[in-house]
Amino acid sequence: MSRSLRAVALAAASVCACASAAAQSTVTLYGLMDASVRSYQTAGSVKNKEVSSGDMTTSFVGFKGAEDLGGGISAVFMIEHFLRPDEGAAGRFNGDAFWARSAYVGLKGAYGATTLGRNTTPFFVSTLAFNPFGDSFSYSPSILHYFQTGGALIGDSGWNNSIAYSSPSLNGLSVNLLANTDENAVGQKGNNFGGNVLYFSSGFSGTVAYQKVKNANGGLAAGIDNQDSVQLGVTYDFGVVKLFGQAGQVENDGTAELKTKIYQLGATVPIGNGKAQFAYGQSKAQGASTDVTRKTTTVGYDYNLSKRTEVYAVYMNDKQTGLNSGNSVGAGIRLTY
Repeated sequence: MSRSLRAVALAAASVCACASAAAQSTVTLYGLMDASVRSYQTAGSVKNKEVSSGDMTTSFVGFKGAEDLGGGISAVFMIEHFLRPDEGAAGRFNGDAFWARSAYVGLKGAYGATTLGRNTTPFFVSTLAFNPFGDSFSYSPSILHYFQTGGALIGDSGWNNSIAYSSPSLNGLSVNLLANTDENAVGQKGNNFGGNVLYFSSGFSGTVAYQKVKNANGGLAAGIDNQDSVQLGVTYDFGVVKLFGQAGQVENDGTAELKTKIYQLGATVPIGNGKAQFAYGQSKAQGASTDVTRKTTTVGYDYNLSKRTEVYAVYMNDKQTGLNSGNSVGAGIRLTY
């Protein structure tokens, strides 16, 4: 077992105490639907005028449950399925796994939670929690530059065959660890490991996240042995405005070395029964034969119709070295249930 797997396993052992069976269990159905109309174009792409799905948050449906085992220990599970309501189609894209958002089972107690299966990466959680557009795969500069097609990171926002440990929150401070196995698949070069530290308060909040990738769906690209990524994120809520800042680096090691530096600045401002949003992100990728800069600016307004339903409008400009710039505008509705 690698050092990274041992680190998560040791943390996991702290929550696996023996307990007598108790009699209480719960199962919850929940999810989110997001659909919009838009004219969408990233740098160098063709403009599409369309009804779209999941522009602000990817639509999904989920089931989660817990059984009280006694002694402060609960058995927990979660299965979550992405979908595209504009087409009535399963997954984020054709060929996506059915339970691609989360699919795990584990134990939870006073010393934290340990889960086995497909878990969301701590790096993705830090990225979405510290930018004004959250986990928007269409409009958040950070999500686009790290996770979207052509982004810097290798692999998905969730890892298969993984073990995760999440600590309890201590005065707003928590730690999350994640590791997976390559399971001797062709093209894989070892186990992945990642983690983050999160701190949330009414004013200042912050995070540091790290991950090392040695395996991914389909294997690593030729010339890449592994990828190291690190990110810092901060927010400060002044009440009249909430400021966001992120800075990170993604480095591919091997004969195809590539280093990408990414940062984003942003803000949200409460206006009426909603909030105005602004974000500017820049990434610069440099290697032996690569020197590419991407700049993305997004502005939007999110209006609350109720506690669970929002409507939004967004404009984005996307520029990249050697490509024609793209301009996007869209409006949609998001319902959480």
